[in-house]
Amino acid sequence: MVRCFIAVDLDSRVITTISQAIAELKEAVPFIRWVPPNNFHLTIKFLGKIEQERIHSIATALSQQLEPFPRFSINAKGLGVFPDLRRPKILWVGFISERLSVLVKQVELVLQPLGFAPENRPFTPHLTIGRWRHFERPPRTLGVELLKWRDCEFGESFIDQVVLYESILKPDGASYQKLHIVALS
Repeated sequence: MVRCFIAVDLDSRVITTISQAIAELKEAVPFIRWVPPNNFHLTIKFLGKIEQERIHSIATALSQQLEPFPRFSINAKGLGVFPDLRRPKILWVGFISERLSVLVKQVELVLQPLGFAPENRPFTPHLTIGRWRHFERPPRTLGVELLKWRDCEFGESFIDQVVLYESILKPDGASYQKLHIVALS
């Protein structure tokens, strides 16, 4: 079994800008396990554990349906938390793009005949930059920091491909391997 997801990669300048923000946040927002910048990506669809034999059919279906999809840009803006400020588990950077929502719907349509159910919740484009592990309450500075970074522009990424990734879980965190790349038109 292979743990897989579909994602788009971010521009290196955006990754650098977000990394600089993380350096500033480390003191103000404690108790977070920070995601390393080389693992930054925008997940479109998490597939979970699938049989190795299915990768080819998934890759073929994605290529056939997504290659005509036009290239587009996304803007990274602001910070937020999931599920909420009282009990945060994920710290994220948000993204803005109408075309991204269209791409996500297209991916869902491609995967449905292959046995992948569509998401029940609405798509919230985000990049996870940190995860809280064990603590009793959120840091007092969290609300202030989120307000401070709410309108921060981290930059624009030009999306010209969609990637099928394998996620390899390790004790020190996950690593990702590209299994298939679909170039957009």
